[in-house]
Amino acid sequence: MSEIEVTPAHSSDPAARRVGVLVSVVGLLLSVVTIASHRAHTSAVIHRTESNDQWSYYQAKRIRESSAQTALSMLDALAPNAASTPAAAVRHKLELARQHYGGDARRIRKSAESFDRKARTEERRALRYDVGEGLLELGLVLCSLYFIARRKFFPILGLIASILGTAIGAWGLLLR
Repeated sequence: MSEIEVTPAHSSDPAARRVGVLVSVVGLLLSVVTIASHRAHTSAVIHRTESNDQWSYYQAKRIRESSAQTALSMLDALAPNAASTPAAAVRHKLELARQHYGGDARRIRKSAESFDRKARTEERRALRYDVGEGLLELGLVLCSLYFIARRKFFPILGLIASILGTAIGAWGLLLR
């Protein structure tokens, strides 16, 4: 018994091979932009978490500074002429603590603001990657429709969407 030989439907279509290669390239670009998008989202979450931690630490330092200021005010109200008494030593200690907490709070605030800026940058980068990813997915689907409809405008539209998606994804790389 002889074997049945099946010829692929696209063997007589020279454009099918080119469209197949185009689909493969678009799929490759899509995977690169998707991975970059996931990494940008993860980085944004990490920076946002670090920012939140710093803001909590800042708030704790400000509360300690305020507590020291309140204690100083109470000490001044209860012992207004305490220049040489034990209250003077306590007052000096409270003043040093208030200044220390205030300085720490300013330093921590700068750190928190820096993490905020990094998080916003990563969020903008992730948005560009997401848009690029969406356009590349659209390009992949449009190119693949050629194999169903055999219409040449599908790969052309897919190529346009893929070029736009790649450009927007590359724009995400350039964002600083």
